[in-house]
Amino acid sequence: MLTVVLEVPRYLLPSPVDILSRMATDSQLLLSHSLTTLTEVALGFSLSLLIGIPLAISIVYSKYLANSLYPVLIGIQCIPMVSIAPILVIWFGYGLTTKVLLACLISFFPVVINAVNGFRSLDKDMHDLGRSIGISEWKIFYYLRLPNALPHLFAGFKVGITLAVVGAIVGEFVASERGLGYLQLTANARLDTVLVFATLFALAIIGMILFLLVHVLERLVMPWYHANKAGGDR
Repeated sequence: MLTVVLEVPRYLLPSPVDILSRMATDSQLLLSHSLTTLTEVALGFSLSLLIGIPLAISIVYSKYLANSLYPVLIGIQCIPMVSIAPILVIWFGYGLTTKVLLACLISFFPVVINAVNGFRSLDKDMHDLGRSIGISEWKIFYYLRLPNALPHLFAGFKVGITLAVVGAIVGEFVASERGLGYLQLTANARLDTVLVFATLFALAIIGMILFLLVHVLERLVMPWYHANKAGGDR
């Protein structure tokens, strides 16, 4: 390994062996803080779904909301979450709420945008055909628009769940006494570079696991999509 061959000091760049060894040694510590971060991510992402999906449906069915809310959503997305975090601390304190809201805000935009694009992707002729034979708008949404939008929805979920991890860590950097972000700050203050990298590895593992869970759920919810995709690749 280059860190060994080049004799790079551990306090600058520890070797993967040092990092994995530290992760094994401090596994209980990392697991405890990881559970805190996972809780913040799960709550924040769930909140973004509870707000984002109904909002996307409203935007699709209302031109007024589409014209009025789209600029607001884009404006919020352009604001760095680090800038919003101190305001949330003033409003909600150092508790769980601040981290959940940051995770929600940062994962909210891809969920809403992909949902809007998915719900709008239904072919107009298909929609008109349904209306012409007397199918209600609710049934068109449930049987046509929603299944057609599922690939877009899950694309947004995959992006959103990984961004929710980023939001939770930003919240822990600003205001926290638990979590991997807090652990990384304390390790950095003690110049414990090995533990800093160990927390980064733990965050990467959490992000990959959450992404994989969404991918597995996607295959369970719409097996027809992946079957057709696999057939088209042959």
